[in-house]
Amino acid sequence: MTPAVHTRDIDLRPAFGMMPAMSRSILIVDDDPHIRELLDFALTKAGYVTRQAEDGVAALAAVEAQAPDLVVLDINMPRLDGLEVCRRLRAQGQTPILFLSSRDDEIDRVLGIELGADDYVVKPFSPREVTARGLNGLTT
Repeated sequence: MTPAVHTRDIDLRPAFGMMPAMSRSILIVDDDPHIRELLDFALTKAGYVTRQAEDGVAALAAVEAQAPDLVVLDINMPRLDGLEVCRRLRAQGQTPILFLSSRDDEIDRVLGIELGADDYVVKPFSPREVTARGLNGLTT
């Protein structure tokens, strides 16, 4: 009898022309350490290399030190908010940015996209959704 194969055990990304997660780096920027750890766990499990920053100033320093392939960015943070970090990152290049925010009004989502974010996820969120959106941000 042959063992059952489950689709969750098969990496379909190469079949769809997507790069494997290995060696792709994601910078997680949020002032809440629990959210950073949750995302770190989910993204690392998906094969990404992750780094963390607790605020906008630390995020810009982390990007300067080693540019990530994707930035997951909270908006409401001390010292320098995510909107300003997004503006500055867009002035430097086109690193994909995924906003992760408790701001759920339409105007906030539209402003985030207009400032240059590639996607916007509202808290509370599913780590699986963020991982899927991150993969999409890295392949488009």
